[in-house]
Amino acid sequence: MTTEPVTDTDYGDVVRTHLTRVEQQNAAALDDVAELVLASVRADGMVLTAGAGHSLAAVAETFYRAGGLACVRPIYHPELLPMHGAVSSTSAERRSGLAAEVLREAGLAAHDVLFVFSTSGVNPYPVELAVLAADAGCPVVAVTSVAASALAPRRAGTTLAENATVVLDNLVPPGDATYPPANPVTAAVSTIATAFLWNLLMVRLFDKAAEAGVALPLWRSANVEGGDTANADLLRKYQTRVPQLG
Repeated sequence: MTTEPVTDTDYGDVVRTHLTRVEQQNAAALDDVAELVLASVRADGMVLTAGAGHSLAAVAETFYRAGGLACVRPIYHPELLPMHGAVSSTSAERRSGLAAEVLREAGLAAHDVLFVFSTSGVNPYPVELAVLAADAGCPVVAVTSVAASALAPRRAGTTLAENATVVLDNLVPPGDATYPPANPVTAAVSTIATAFLWNLLMVRLFDKAAEAGVALPLWRSANVEGGDTANADLLRKYQTRVPQLG
């Protein structure tokens, strides 16, 4: 008997099935997070987004994005970015104390919301971000994988999910790879699943804000007619609070 090889079409099914599960299993949590963010917007707070390694791709998705929130401040350290040194970025995420340094520079208030993106959710940097923010009275949203955390070494003694106000579970399997399904060694799904979760949140937030009569500060693409003009007021409002806006 011959075994048919897994094809890239099958991989598409794997991803679509995964995203369906992510949407279904996070439905209630997404509503809770949307309420937290809406309350922050109403209080003129900031949405701070953080991650390390490839989770910084999720941070980039939240910041200065067409259709995205203008009240987002990304928080990070250059050492956490793999392009600045792949091995050193792993070391930085495992170093205790870096989270406190980054949060001091960013500032944090009770009417803000901190998002921490970390699929494994076990290294000191993401865990300490959550602990410090919670101690400061700031709500923490963990975007992580509960399954991956359960099998990863607890380098911080606890996990990101255990220190969060709300958990959004990207359902990423330990090791992140998804292909071929019988013995996965490639095609990491964490970036896709996490970006999907963030945009599911944006949809819920938009609907809740519309129902409440709250105008969200949303960027427009700079590459459409009127985009620069529409963004000018948002830049004036947030540039002093978000240094990364330049």
